[in-house]
Amino acid sequence: MCYGFSNDRALAAARAHHGPGRRSMLRGAVGGVLGAAALGAASATGAQAAPGRGWGRALVPPGRIGLQLYTMRDDLNGDIGFDATLEAVADIGYPRVEQASGYFGRTAAELRGFYRRIGVSCTSSHDGISADEAALDTKLTNARTLGQSYVNVPYLQSELLDDWKMWAEQMNHEAAAARRLGLRYGYHNHAHEFTVDLGGGVTPWDVFMAELDPDLVHLEIDLYWVVTGGIESGDGVDDPEQFAIDVIRAAPHRTLQYHVKDRNPETGDMADLGTGMIDFPRIFKAHSVREYIVENDTPDVTPIQSAEVGFRYLRGLTC
Repeated sequence: MCYGFSNDRALAAARAHHGPGRRSMLRGAVGGVLGAAALGAASATGAQAAPGRGWGRALVPPGRIGLQLYTMRDDLNGDIGFDATLEAVADIGYPRVEQASGYFGRTAAELRGFYRRIGVSCTSSHDGISADEAALDTKLTNARTLGQSYVNVPYLQSELLDDWKMWAEQMNHEAAAARRLGLRYGYHNHAHEFTVDLGGGVTPWDVFMAELDPDLVHLEIDLYWVVTGGIESGDGVDDPEQFAIDVIRAAPHRTLQYHVKDRNPETGDMADLGTGMIDFPRIFKAHSVREYIVENDTPDVTPIQSAEVGFRYLRGLTC
């Protein structure tokens, strides 16, 4: 999930409308680009459902592991506080964080100084579409000051086709402005993009894949939500990981970042990494990214435990 939005609301949106079968479309798009041989290789790569631990090289480079700070919101806003929470995150070993929940009384420059002091880089953020050009300038200027590489739109929800087209146009404009400042601009998915029928079988994902400029906008694929979208739509029930891989490979846009959070096989709720059903090594072997961002909107025990479990899980994956 992402700062400021309800997990229950996002999941309800996914379940409210089951669009038409999409697996054949996704496979067809992949086949057109990669061919049947590539699909067969992908299936072979993903045949192993084991956790992926062994004696080989690290599957996830340690320097690419990050933490979405929405995971830590209860500690950030509670008795522990921002400074102590981030110091604990640094002690776990995280080299990166994805900004959320505000700057906690600091300016962007002051916050960057704090991150430098504890040895953590703020490389990404979740920020909604800006209300006007002044807000856009502030958002992008702060991102540059913090030293970010990425700015991502975290959540959009509507059942109107025109809204998604309008948002795509706005995001292309913002992405062009971000590019001029050396920033990459992306979109973070939930499940409803794959399940809501906007009319005639067209989904929000269809609109964005057609309307977002692939030269300007990248994807930050949330693996819990894309798996949930596949299951809820009926297209990923038998093989949710392959559904996720097909989504990534069929997109004209580059997937540069993952949100890595697990799924409880019985309830469908989020779970700490390595305790749920998602075969992450299979997906990672099919497509590597520049950032693997740990997240759990609903930590199993405490936020810091979810953060530590997630970091250790990703560090333990080998190939």
